[in-house]
Amino acid sequence: MRIALAVEYDGSGFRGWQKQPGGGTVQDALQDALQQFAMMPVQVVCAGRTDAGVHATGQVVHFDTDLDRSMYAWVRGANTFLPAAVAVRWAQAVAGDFHARSSAYARHYRYLMINRPHRTGAWHGRVGWYHHPLNLAKMQAAAEKLLGERDFSAFRAAECQAKSPVKIMHRADIRRFNDLLVFDFEASAFLHHMVRNLVGSLVEVGQGKHPPEWIAELLARGDRRLAAPTFAAAGLYLTTVRYLPHWGLPSSDGTLFLPCGLNL
Repeated sequence: MRIALAVEYDGSGFRGWQKQPGGGTVQDALQDALQQFAMMPVQVVCAGRTDAGVHATGQVVHFDTDLDRSMYAWVRGANTFLPAAVAVRWAQAVAGDFHARSSAYARHYRYLMINRPHRTGAWHGRVGWYHHPLNLAKMQAAAEKLLGERDFSAFRAAECQAKSPVKIMHRADIRRFNDLLVFDFEASAFLHHMVRNLVGSLVEVGQGKHPPEWIAELLARGDRRLAAPTFAAAGLYLTTVRYLPHWGLPSSDGTLFLPCGLNL
């Protein structure tokens, strides 16, 4: 049987998603919990690998098992053994050819940033922070340059293992709620550090270092060295992985409930 799970986690205390020597990753925590419940080895595959300090509210994984348990039991069983910072939201039996990564047609990331002179205490580890005033209109105009099928080499980490830098950006917008900036990006797939690199360059536009057209120039030139530094991991969330209806999955949309009372 192949089973899909939706998982949410606070990435602050983890070394990222991907299993690695020495442990300390979200994959390690999830596999250990599933193995304790199933009392047999379990290997999970995720829809999108997240870096150290990056969070998820709608991560999707799949695994194969011979154990016959209800979907409710898989959720309760995994959550019993998971650390407090990781939780399974739902479990669903899927067809044998379903694949959490390759069956997905889009992913949605959200970046939360506090834009004010002083840093946050209550949201430490949950949001990014930038202390200089930012021009929202210029940033929104720059974000529009990202839409469509683009070569995102200028926003690709050197260690990225993706076969192609060309992705389709379906959504790229920025909103302000008082001191909070909300960046939303939805694309067919993302390159390593792509969202954080995009945020870093958009911030430089908002600060007035570059005009909005600079983003188009970066895309055209495809040189990572010309773009801004990678922005902090703390404010990044993988919120949704999208699949076609025929897979029969519940929605993986992970709504963010914020202390300020905004339901994003």
